[in-house]
Amino acid sequence: MNIKNVTLDNIDHEHICCAIVDKKGDTGVSSKKAWLKQRFADGLVFKKLDVRGKVFIEYIPAEFAWCPLHADHYMHINCFWVSGQFKGQGYANQLLAECIADAKARGKMGITVLSSTKKMPFLSDPSYLKHKGFMVADTASPYYELLYLPFGDNAPVPQFRESAKKGTTEETGMVLYYSNQCPHTDKYAPLLQQIAEQRGTTVKLIRFETTEQAQQAPAPFTTYSFFFDGEFVTNEIWSEKKFIKFLDEKGFEAILHQEK
Repeated sequence: MNIKNVTLDNIDHEHICCAIVDKKGDTGVSSKKAWLKQRFADGLVFKKLDVRGKVFIEYIPAEFAWCPLHADHYMHINCFWVSGQFKGQGYANQLLAECIADAKARGKMGITVLSSTKKMPFLSDPSYLKHKGFMVADTASPYYELLYLPFGDNAPVPQFRESAKKGTTEETGMVLYYSNQCPHTDKYAPLLQQIAEQRGTTVKLIRFETTEQAQQAPAPFTTYSFFFDGEFVTNEIWSEKKFIKFLDEKGFEAILHQEK
């Protein structure tokens, strides 16, 4: 099977892998495709196996990455995913090799990718990347690792921006920072608001609309970062069930509506 480039010319009819389904009326897929279209001019590349499955790599020059880092002259991997029946067949190696070759052809000094001390949802697998030669360049609270693969001994070591290292924000209450870099956020971010209102409380949604905004984020994962009372909680895109569990733990009880 071939590796295909998703481009401005074919994105409207291509399956973008990370979306579970492309149902009529599902705004998640269209929001992700709109986000991609805006990034192609910045040099973003989306490569996928020519199948309807989660087998793809998405990367962009680091100066345009929606991640708060300093990594001039690097290529940054936004998302790298091989799952299901396609695991163990060499596709991850093939996709990564194409990314490395492309980065070198563009004169980059290496590759960066956001990961974690152990495998976490929605973050690249640190074990695989370290096996392929990636090293830890920097860390951020509570579990983030910025991994890098330098192409030479003189390549500078990338770093997170200071704004993202502590895992704190000046915002109070429940706050979700997110972007349309993932198709699922368009559904699940408003869902938090709806559920919170049923508990008599609120979630402040802060959506990153520009590269500059994302690069000043208070946490490395700008796709989805949930904070409570100024402290980072999770990067996992919560389902309704998981958010309700969090609210229960924090004492936000459901409001009982009684008929008059």
